[in-house]
This record gives sequence, structure tokens and C-alpha cells, in this order.
Amino acid sequence: MKINTYFCQINSSNKTNLILSTMYLSAEKKQELFEQYGKSNKDTGAAESQIALFSYRIAHLTEHLKRNRKDYSTQRALQLLVGKRRSLLDYLKAKDIERYRAIIKALNMRK
Repeated sequence: MKINTYFCQINSSNKTNLILSTMYLSAEKKQELFEQYGKSNKDTGAAESQIALFSYRIAHLTEHLKRNRKDYSTQRALQLLVGKRRSLLDYLKAKDIERYRAIIKALNMRK
């Protein structure tokens, strides 16, 4: 009986930690990113806003991986995000080179 109680306490605290660790990106921060890089704060589908959101998440995951080197699931998620951002940047470069150059400059990205 005590063992089950102990495991329940561990699970409860893990859920709390998981919820707290996923709150790095609040709705207000998302709106701020969309407003700054998109046409408005409602413009969530623009390539620039998505690239800015991915860049913010990539920076957060990179910091996490500096502290937790063996977190391979986060490493895979980071690689997938970088790939998505790269494909959006390639699309933007083919579609409108000026918008591409502007977002690269605004986010201080290489290439």
C-alpha cells in the first residue's frame, strides 16, 4: 500500500514538473511574436510569424539540451523544428526574396 502511495506522489510531482516545463511559451508571448513578425497578432499563418515562433522554440530547446545532453527525444524534436523552419525559409526565399532577407536580418540568423 505504501509503495502505491509513493508512486502516486512521484507521478503527481512529475506531472506538475511537466506542466511547468511546457509553460515557457505563453499565449501572450505567442501574440507578441505574431504581432512583431506578422502583419497583425491574428496573422498566425504567415511564414514570417511561423519562422519567428520556430526560432523561439529552437532557442528554448537548445538551452535545454545544453543542460541535459542525453535527452535524445528533445534532440529529435529540435532537429524536426530546424527542418520545418528551413523548409519555410526555402519557401519564402523562392516566393519573395525581400521578405526572406528581412526575416533573416530581423532574427539575426545566418545564411
